[in-house]
Amino acid sequence: MRIPESELIINGDGSAFHIHIRPEQLADNVILVGDPGRVSLVRDFFGSVEAEGESREFRWVTGNYRGVPVTCLSTGIGTDNIDIVMTELDALANVDFRTREVKENHRTLNILRIGTTGAIQADIPLGSYIFSDISIGCDGLMNWYAGRDSFTLNDFEEAFVKHTNWNRRLPAPYFVKAGEKITNKFKDCTVRGMTISASGFYGPQGRVVRQGLAMPDMIERFESFRFGGYRITNFEMESSAVAGMSARLGHEAGTVCCAIANRYLKSADTDYKPRIAELVELSLDRMLL
Repeated sequence: MRIPESELIINGDGSAFHIHIRPEQLADNVILVGDPGRVSLVRDFFGSVEAEGESREFRWVTGNYRGVPVTCLSTGIGTDNIDIVMTELDALANVDFRTREVKENHRTLNILRIGTTGAIQADIPLGSYIFSDISIGCDGLMNWYAGRDSFTLNDFEEAFVKHTNWNRRLPAPYFVKAGEKITNKFKDCTVRGMTISASGFYGPQGRVVRQGLAMPDMIERFESFRFGGYRITNFEMESSAVAGMSARLGHEAGTVCCAIANRYLKSADTDYKPRIAELVELSLDRMLL
């Protein structure tokens, strides 16, 4: 079936509409970062650069790390941007941009998001690396797609809704596992657990500045949740969409973040950039080698 121009917009130069990458410029291995400035940090680890570009918050570079092709792309903040990024990355891999038809042979991408996060457990020190074994989408994104229950952990969801007395006015939460292969690569070098993906930085993560919260004790409810041998370890804003879209589209994906705040202890570290550089190198080694 041919995909209409209105549903998948392709730029005049043959690149995907938002991220401005052409099919031949995309590597099988993809690093996602939120901050466009962090692309330069990843780029510094490359032995060579093949192509690069930018449009709005989407900055990208494709090169080689120890001989392995890899693309690094910034997403900006939020699951709405991940919806754009994941859809266009998948289209670059699995849609023929000349005919606008889905390719017969599926191409699987290996995708790792590297970011920052806020821990919610007292025993997770600042500077810890947290891998999201399971992501909890409090953003509602995957509820817009068909087949949502085929890849989500519905028993986790039911237990979570009951434990937190989930506010019915909020989006229905969904639980998605990271890809098994990429999860195994980070088993022995990270804190493991479940990550809350929030739809905002302030209220949706329990921060109070000048407005009250619909769930005033949400951090305590999240911190005390236990199910299937897992606990909730941290907040961030993208992992659920990365995991959910990848599971739906047939890609291998995960998220690893550096804890720069601890919400339970109300502590934060603004001098975290050296730890991010170390995490980038660790992630490239674990993901690619």
